[in-house]
Amino acid sequence: MAEPFRITFLGGLGEIGRNCAAFELDGKILLLDCGLMFPEPEHLGVDLILPDFTWLRENADRVIGCILTHGHEDHAGGLSFLLRELSFPLYGSALTLGLARSRIDEAGLLHRTEFVTVHDGERRMIGPFDVEFIPVTHSVPHGFATAFHTPQGVVMHSGDWKLDLTPVDGRQTDLGRIGAIEVESGVRLLLSDSTNAEEAGYTRSESSIGPSLRSIFAANAKRRIVVACFASHIHRVQQIADVAIEQGRMIATLGLSMKKNIRLARDMGLLRIPDGSVVDIAEMGEMAPEKVCVISTGSQGEPMSALTRMAGNDNKWIRIGPDDTVILSSHPIPGNETSVGKVIDGLHRLGAEVIHSGIADVHVSGHAKSEELKTLLALARPEWFVPVHGEYRHLFHHARLGHLMGVEEGKTLISLDGDQLELTDDGLRKIGEVPAGYLFVDGTGLGDIGHGVLRDRRVLAEEGVVVVIITVDAKTGELIAGPEIITRGWIHAPEAEDLLEEARQAVIVGLKEAEDAEVDTLRRHARKALGTFVNQRTRRRPMIVPVVMEA
Repeated sequence: MAEPFRITFLGGLGEIGRNCAAFELDGKILLLDCGLMFPEPEHLGVDLILPDFTWLRENADRVIGCILTHGHEDHAGGLSFLLRELSFPLYGSALTLGLARSRIDEAGLLHRTEFVTVHDGERRMIGPFDVEFIPVTHSVPHGFATAFHTPQGVVMHSGDWKLDLTPVDGRQTDLGRIGAIEVESGVRLLLSDSTNAEEAGYTRSESSIGPSLRSIFAANAKRRIVVACFASHIHRVQQIADVAIEQGRMIATLGLSMKKNIRLARDMGLLRIPDGSVVDIAEMGEMAPEKVCVISTGSQGEPMSALTRMAGNDNKWIRIGPDDTVILSSHPIPGNETSVGKVIDGLHRLGAEVIHSGIADVHVSGHAKSEELKTLLALARPEWFVPVHGEYRHLFHHARLGHLMGVEEGKTLISLDGDQLELTDDGLRKIGEVPAGYLFVDGTGLGDIGHGVLRDRRVLAEEGVVVVIITVDAKTGELIAGPEIITRGWIHAPEAEDLLEEARQAVIVGLKEAEDAEVDTLRRHARKALGTFVNQRTRRRPMIVPVVMEA
């Protein structure tokens, strides 16, 4: 009986982001991606959401590396947190590792890893794992699908991909190699990106954005143009730069990540912008508006990003006005719609013309739609199929496509975060679960808040807080001073003196009912008495905070 191959999903199944899977063979663990997720509006005060690393910490001695399929934050952004606790090498294309290196360097963790560059079509042994790197097209250059040649047959993971026949850099998804693997050995298990599984047809080529941008630039020839996009979207930056240079504009970058990524891509020869066409943002103010194109970060409405500061009229370098045209060359990531909407609204308030994906063809997805997904299924002809990367509805629709394309009944598994699968001679089955909840990042901390803290924040935001302060005799427990009641977000105290006095009397009655003079007992009775009064009189449930001091 051949050795089993195990997969543990730590993120990316049932949500957009946090993509992270762990493959096990011969007692060793190899990670495939380690990403983060952006918070939803209900995650008050949360900056980022990571996979739960508990299982990885418990098996730290078995982790031998991490393959990065591409350089997006939802696949590589978690490394600058995981590497605080584990140490292992990273494998990926030169660009992918360059993008990841920047974040890891910012976190001061370069000493915790090493960067191993792999190339298109390369087949490499990583411990017991025989891994083949297959080129795929995505919205960031040099992404990979991976084929794991295992004792249980080939396990293929698509990574994020689409079928772009005319990519900006000419590097196409290598369908030929995928088909050849099916012919040579067959594909035992396919794991495939589900992000656009609900959408019919094919995703447009990235190169289709160029003509659209050219038309918009021509229509705004006398105006200053600011274009915001993902800093990692090198092909989009190339097309923006090409159009700007064609129409006699100089290019300035705004935002640290944009500046760093453009420098990295130019140094690697992946981005072609002549030195004579680049101007420092500090020199832009001396130039005529029609001679300038600013390429900026902030297309997702990030709170401190360059574009958000522009919308708030708080950017050091640019003051947006009626003579500006701002292009958001992206589409809001789920959860960011409100933030992006506020940025657009702010730019309009300043008089700017704003062009976004809702009104013009300024963005295309980097993910395959249903016809492309069917093409991959037809080429790979997997025996077993697991949809990955997407919300549950995306996984569900992708599973349907698998059945339509000939995957046998019962050989498609819809898995979720935390599921552990095992591939054996007998087939694929779920064997258990591991912790896979959200790990919240608040500020620079790691997981320093939990669901309890978020629950408290929601109460504070929706109901307010009432603090009752009392001072008692340390020996007898008799009330010496108070109760003093302080409230924020429940009622406006100067306008409700009578109500606050009634609340004081309710607390006094509650304290008299205490069986003893212990501080905890007095605190409990004060909370109960005040909470009951507040709920009965106002039908609200603010946070009640009793403070008992002894004198």
